[in-house]
Amino acid sequence: MSPREPRCLPILRRLIGFDTTSRNSNLELIEYVQNYLAGHGVESHLSYDDTRTKANLFATIGPDDTAGGLILSGHTDVVPVDGQDWHTDPFVLTRVADKYYARGSADMKTFVAVCLTMVPEFLSHPLAQPIHLALSYDEEVGLVGVHRLIDDLQQRKVTLSACIVGEPTGMQVVVAHKGKRSYRCRVRGKEAHSSLAPTGVNAVEYAAALIAFLQQMARRKQQDGPFDEDYDIAHTTVHVGTVHGGTALNIVPADCEFVFEFRHLPQDDPEELFAEVERFANQDLLPEMRAVYADADIQFIPMAVIPTLNTSEDEDITRLAKSLTGANAVHKVAYNCEAGIFHQARVPTIICGPGHIDQAHKPNEFIAAEQIARCEDFVLRLAEQLRRQ
Repeated sequence: MSPREPRCLPILRRLIGFDTTSRNSNLELIEYVQNYLAGHGVESHLSYDDTRTKANLFATIGPDDTAGGLILSGHTDVVPVDGQDWHTDPFVLTRVADKYYARGSADMKTFVAVCLTMVPEFLSHPLAQPIHLALSYDEEVGLVGVHRLIDDLQQRKVTLSACIVGEPTGMQVVVAHKGKRSYRCRVRGKEAHSSLAPTGVNAVEYAAALIAFLQQMARRKQQDGPFDEDYDIAHTTVHVGTVHGGTALNIVPADCEFVFEFRHLPQDDPEELFAEVERFANQDLLPEMRAVYADADIQFIPMAVIPTLNTSEDEDITRLAKSLTGANAVHKVAYNCEAGIFHQARVPTIICGPGHIDQAHKPNEFIAAEQIARCEDFVLRLAEQLRRQ
């Protein structure tokens, strides 16, 4: 038997129809949500980016004189579809069998649509504590908007007792994710004709030495740990993403740039990981480079700092989420999201949402009808639970 038709489809279709690729404004979507909530008597507060072309939305349902409250959090932006082989229009929700295809269907407009659809349920009976709805901008390009959101809440002295981030987990309860540190490395050498290579400083070769050092770190972590077998990848990973340098084969390159990242377990110190790379650059490479060219340099520019999520199984929010899903176990994931930012702000946080991360960011992204139904049941049970307290 096919799953029932999801209640959230009308809202999900509208949300999908807004092209909120991170390079675009999300204000049309935010205005739609703001008007929808206002139609149910719920006020929204917006916090903008510096350009005022993007905004976070925060809304409270229930008693506003009660400290704390549970936040249901999602992001509004999606990754690009450029160059991907889509079989349907990525910005039109399309059903094929029991799957709904669209950009953002899994990551993560379905969770947002379900929460908005359940607003009348939240309003139908008095709540013992507030439910907060939070929508952020630019999650996909470095978790940018959530920092502005949390700063705004702190300035307005809004306190939170717990948070559920609806990233795709297959509706499993996730209590931990890895942290991330990413850097851009710029190597400055000295240009020369390749026939006179020893008179120059080859920036590509010194960048390659750094990359090889990072590769050795990655292998050491894979072999020696530390390990946490609850993660799908049980150790800290080290990864180089892109490399750019040089102009022609017969020119010793003066410049090279690459980007790299650590995705680290909670028990690995990211500062020490980076310090190890920096020591190698400063102690092993730079003296050799500057012996030829005094102005040679290696610069590290921080790109992203994402803290780990590491919520205890004994936290109230973990026990609540397990009871709502019927799960006996909790899970940990290698990807990271806004949950770690809430956790850093001392808000007990778990991740639980419809869909699967391996369906996200791909052409023909989809959400299964069964996953939508499970999410709708989860939020309905949440409303009932908060009414019983």
